[in-house]
Amino acid sequence: MRKAKLFGLLVMPALFAVGCSDEQDVMPSATLGASSTSLATGSGAPSGAHYNLNIIGVPKDKTADMTGNNGGRIFVKEYGKTRIGLTPAPAGEGFMVLDANGTDSDGATFQLPKDVSSEWKVYARIPGNRGGSVTITTCADMVNTGDGVYVEAEITCESITMDRARYGKFTDVSGSLLFVTVLADVLVDGEVVLEAGTYPLFDEAMEDYFWEYDNNGLKLLQLRFYPN
Repeated sequence: MRKAKLFGLLVMPALFAVGCSDEQDVMPSATLGASSTSLATGSGAPSGAHYNLNIIGVPKDKTADMTGNNGGRIFVKEYGKTRIGLTPAPAGEGFMVLDANGTDSDGATFQLPKDVSSEWKVYARIPGNRGGSVTITTCADMVNTGDGVYVEAEITCESITMDRARYGKFTDVSGSLLFVTVLADVLVDGEVVLEAGTYPLFDEAMEDYFWEYDNNGLKLLQLRFYPN
């Protein structure tokens, strides 16, 4: 059991083009507004408007301050663990990279709609002939003991491992990245404060949600978010 500290509205976020190089910025190209369809493209992803996020593995830590440096990409360690904090968007806002540098001491921060688990789906792909793999654990830092009081607790969260062989085309990973699956009851002072089960992101049962991105040489992971 690993230790972690446990703890809306459909908007018009920007649509970004997929970057080809490992560290290429992804520039806005359109506005998300068109309705999506269930028809799949050749890449395996549904057609229609979406938000792109590229997670880029780099061999050396970044030194630039990338706070507020939105651009549809996050830099992570090519080997080892990176924390990507997940925060709910204020009313009137949607997807946004708040801190693109995941290689420094405070990690990266990614903003998502508060209702992302119910109103959105996310697809993942490892493009090109790329080696490496990544294991992503969706979890949180604080657990609610009642009356809005959040404390640290022992928790075991489910993970997903992705490599090129299984994720060469876009695959629906909503259940792994937009939900927290708690594998064992969480105890505080001998009392169950959180039952094992699956919870949507930003559920009040927890606080300070994050992805633990445990990278094993993967250069690029592409994520696409589609409205339901």
